[in-house]
Amino acid sequence: MSLVRLTLFVMVILAGCTTAPAQTSPPIEVVTQNPTEEPATSMPASEPTSGGSTSPEEPQIQEYTVPPGTHPHDVAPAPDGSVWYTAQISGALGKLDPETGETRHILLGPGSSPHGVIVGPDGAPWITDSGLNAIVRVDPATEEVQKFLLPAESGYANLNTAAFDPNGILWFTGQNGIYGRLNPSTGEMHVFDAPRGRGPYGITVTPDGTVYYASLAGSYVGRINPETGEATELEPPTSNQGARRVWSDSQGRVWVSEWNAGQVAVYDPASDSWQEWKLPGSGPQAYAVYVDDQDLVWLSDFGANSLVRFDPASETFTTFELPSPDAAVRQILGRPGEIWGAESAVDKIVVIRTGSQ
Repeated sequence: MSLVRLTLFVMVILAGCTTAPAQTSPPIEVVTQNPTEEPATSMPASEPTSGGSTSPEEPQIQEYTVPPGTHPHDVAPAPDGSVWYTAQISGALGKLDPETGETRHILLGPGSSPHGVIVGPDGAPWITDSGLNAIVRVDPATEEVQKFLLPAESGYANLNTAAFDPNGILWFTGQNGIYGRLNPSTGEMHVFDAPRGRGPYGITVTPDGTVYYASLAGSYVGRINPETGEATELEPPTSNQGARRVWSDSQGRVWVSEWNAGQVAVYDPASDSWQEWKLPGSGPQAYAVYVDDQDLVWLSDFGANSLVRFDPASETFTTFELPSPDAAVRQILGRPGEIWGAESAVDKIVVIRTGSQ
C-alpha cells in the first residue's frame, strides 16, 4: 500500500462516522502511463456544403469521418489547428488534422470511457474520463498520459465536463451528484456534493471567474463560490426544463440548453434575471450550447438533426441541417470562424466555417 493510501486509511479510521459537506483529498497521486497509440488513419472528409446559400460569405458545413466505432462525444480545437476529440467507446483521445482528414488515437488506459475534452491554459487536452473516474491530461508533444484520480471516498462520479477558471484551477462535474476542482500544479483535488444529488452536467466560467454548472436531472443552474465550494441554486423560469449544458458570453451572461423544454435560456447575473426562447420546429431537443467570439449562441437540436444559431440582438434563429441523418451532436466548441461538433451517432466530426475571423 502506498504512503498516500495508507495515510488516507488512517484518516478515515480516526474520522469515525463524521460526514463532511465537502470531500477533500491530499495532493493526488498522478499516474503516468507510457504513450500507447493506435496507428494513424487517413479518413475521407466530405466536401463543404453551403449553409443555405451559394455565397462564399455564408457558413459552410463539412464533415470528417473518424474510425468506425469511435462514437466521438466532445471536441476541442487545438492551438496548432488540429482538433482533439474523445473517442468514448474506444477509450482513447483522438486527434483530427482538418487539412488531410488524418486521425490519430491515443489510448488512455484499460476501462477508459472519456466524455469531455477541453484545451487548458497549458495548451494540453484535459479529459473527464468517466470510466477511469479521473481527470486525464495528455501532453500534446509527447502524448504522455497523466491521470488525476478522484478520491476513493468520492465513489463513482460519472465524470462529465470541465472548465478552467482564470487562476488555472480546473472545475468539473459528475452526473452522479458531484462537482469538484483540481489544482494541476499541486494535484490537490476537492469534491463537493451537489445540492440536489444527481444531475451536474455542463460547466462554464464567466470572464470574472465565476463558475456555473447545469444540472440535467435537477433542472437548475448552480453558481459555485470558489472560496467555499458551496453552490447556489438558480431556477430557470420553466420547471423541469432539463438544463443540460451552459456557456458564458463575453458579458458574463450564462446561456443554457434546456433539453426537456427544447429551449435556450440566458441568466444575467447583473440583474438576476432570466429569459427563454423556444427553438424552431415542432419538437426541438436542445442538447449542446456554445457562445462564439461574436457572442452568437450555437445549439445542437436532436429533434431537427441540426445546429442552430441564435442571435441575441435580433432574437432570431438560423438553422443548419446536418449532412448525416440522426447525427447526435452532443457538444460544441469553436475558435474564430469555426464551430466544431462531435457527431456521436455516425462516427463523424462536423465543422461550420462561418467566415468571421
